[in-house]
Amino acid sequence: MSSNLAFFTACFQNEIASTAQLIRSLPTASLDYRAHPVNRSAREIVEHLLGHIVDLAVIARESRCDETLVFPVTSSEEAASQFEQLSADVQSALAQLTDAQWENDPVELLIHGKSFLTIPRANMMWFFFFDCIHHRGQLSTQVRPMGGKVPAIYGFSADAPAAG
Repeated sequence: MSSNLAFFTACFQNEIASTAQLIRSLPTASLDYRAHPVNRSAREIVEHLLGHIVDLAVIARESRCDETLVFPVTSSEEAASQFEQLSADVQSALAQLTDAQWENDPVELLIHGKSFLTIPRANMMWFFFFDCIHHRGQLSTQVRPMGGKVPAIYGFSADAPAAG
């Protein structure tokens, strides 16, 4: 049976390619698209998602993280490449952790420099990871209205050729 840290590392690794592919599928000329005035634009979601990947690396290495709320991007390709690079940094940080550090070390989350929450590193990492998946889901609903094609994320996509 693998440890929670090993399981997280495997889950994170499994999500990198599909997330980068989805970001690449967003037409750069339409990054300011928003489905409704209340919604974030695709650009804002991508910038927030990249900020979360920065935070995951910080959380894996440090006992305190001031949330990176925006990581500016200019194109879908640039954002996807940055996502891949930042994800490699997360994987490097994960490789340095022991199971005890993962399970027991508290991490304080700050927002704009103010303490928001302190929980074990494992809980904080899972929280941010699931939020990344949530934001990827938001983006996946915007690709077609933006004029792009939705890549296969978990299995088949009507826009992606079936593997055969």
